[in-house]
Amino acid sequence: MKFYIHTTGCKANQWDSYVITNCLKDSGYSLSPLSHADCIIVNACTLTEGAEKDLRRFINRSRNINKKARILLVGCHAQVYPDQSFGADLVLGQSEKFRIKEFLPLDGSFVMKTRSIPLEGMFINGTPRGRTRVFLKIQDGCDQFCSYCIVPFARGKSRSRSSLEIIKAMNVFYENGVKEVVLTGIEISAYKDPLTGANLKSLLQSLEKAKTPPRIRISSIDPLCLDDEIINIVASSTKIMKSLHIPLQSGSDTILKRMGRRYTRDYIGDLVRKLNTLIHGIGIGMDVIVGFPGEDETNFLETSRFLADLDIYYLHVFPFSARKGTKAATMDGAVSDKAKKERVFLLRKLDGVKRRRFHERFLGQTACILAEGKMRRNFYMRGYTENYIPVCIPYEKNLENNLVNVTIREVQDNLVIGEPVTG
Repeated sequence: MKFYIHTTGCKANQWDSYVITNCLKDSGYSLSPLSHADCIIVNACTLTEGAEKDLRRFINRSRNINKKARILLVGCHAQVYPDQSFGADLVLGQSEKFRIKEFLPLDGSFVMKTRSIPLEGMFINGTPRGRTRVFLKIQDGCDQFCSYCIVPFARGKSRSRSSLEIIKAMNVFYENGVKEVVLTGIEISAYKDPLTGANLKSLLQSLEKAKTPPRIRISSIDPLCLDDEIINIVASSTKIMKSLHIPLQSGSDTILKRMGRRYTRDYIGDLVRKLNTLIHGIGIGMDVIVGFPGEDETNFLETSRFLADLDIYYLHVFPFSARKGTKAATMDGAVSDKAKKERVFLLRKLDGVKRRRFHERFLGQTACILAEGKMRRNFYMRGYTENYIPVCIPYEKNLENNLVNVTIREVQDNLVIGEPVTG
């Protein structure tokens, strides 16, 4: 049987799809283009209303392209909103999605509704998909229940992989030629080894001594986890990349409190100053939600002015999207769609300014990138620096999946141009 898999959402979803793919391939199934697949698997995010619309569009498009294929809807959306299948033949929650092969023979009208959400097993056999960079999910679930977030309902309670299993995976990645691993999860700051109780700090220290790919990157991390000890671990590491992504969400204390976030803007300001002082050239990214219930013009201006003054690299900006089942979905003070769009536009404009300024700071400097494949009509190849600047260099086949020292020469709009250092 031939299958096609489509993934939306976070890096944890990408890891889950990697696990599903390996499981099916090990069972004799083969990957196929969408148009020729017998089974189309949609591992779908449910974080926002926009993700839901994208899901519906993809399923409709798949039906038009391949009318004979069975469509399986799996993952977060299937777990939380199993009745909203958008015409999928089979709906599998978080537990069942890792046992898809057991359900493929079933009649197309079958629908699975589940609340069982274990941490799936580790599948690392064979060469990982995308040799240059892979995602390794070290933790799943979340216990925080922020007022806007559906994820705890979709992913369940926080649970973690053992450090022995993670180190084993790292060794397999190393042996397969992987150069960079991104540690990902739903709330990696909550990492706790189920065997020893060791936390994220201990895991990072263990990885520093273990046989791993040369680069380790930390995905999104709660700002309250970034105490002096973990900052010093990152600063002194020879493996951990000097980039961090922080889910800020708002620069207004009033809105942060309504969101259920446990820090203040002053804490974030102090944290950013400390990160920039202790980790030279660090690239700091932040998530921001605009249009949260109760966010008036004053609250938004607090956020925009706070971000404008903050010494960070980039912003990921999202309009608030009410998700049924969350506290925020029933809060008063709804913000109009027009106001949301205007605020998103303003902060994304600020994002563009910040990215360019950050890129220009490194003009003329030498950096190390992990070179990837062809891009931009085969003229260039791209690689990311330690602090996550995407640098484009002239394409050379022999540089793919290699660490390359480059000099950053030019910034053209959103494109950073470099050249390899010779000699």
